[in-house]
Amino acid sequence: MVAFNNAGNMKKLHHIINAVLLRQYNAMLDRDGFRPNVGIILCNANNQVFWGKRIREHAWQFPQGGINYGESPEQAMYRELMEEVGLKPEHVKILGRTKDWLRYEVPASWIRREWRGSYRGQKQIWYLLRMVGRDSDVSLRATSHPEFDAWRWSDYWVPLEDVIEFKRAVYESALNELAPHLHHKVVK
Repeated sequence: MVAFNNAGNMKKLHHIINAVLLRQYNAMLDRDGFRPNVGIILCNANNQVFWGKRIREHAWQFPQGGINYGESPEQAMYRELMEEVGLKPEHVKILGRTKDWLRYEVPASWIRREWRGSYRGQKQIWYLLRMVGRDSDVSLRATSHPEFDAWRWSDYWVPLEDVIEFKRAVYESALNELAPHLHHKVVK
């Protein structure tokens, strides 16, 4: 194993790692520069939705995350649900999902310098889930890299008032498309 014990070697290692990560990230983008992603609207028996506060920020959002290579949107949804909320498949039932990808562009000032020019934003399949477990099943520390440091149940439409502006249209589309499933039988 090579020792990286001086600043020059550490800088080279940093550049190599960044180049590999950029290549992997770009491989996940579609031809228009959107990264495949899933969004999760988790509701309780009162049709209130899980609303998570991003760690060390005053920004609230639904759970969401990237789809890994070889992973289906449903597999990614269950992985993200566990990573971000600590819930297992037996804690939820799928009520519905969006028919098509919903896209949002990320403002250029939010995009890492090395990704500019190739990355434009996220394209998402959204899932509406009914929590069949207990509130105490939620664990924001299910992994060593938590996404949220607080959460609450909110009325179904409240996220439209609170979410960051560039995600608002996608949230509105997902909430509108999935709302009719709130009172229907469970898909699976």
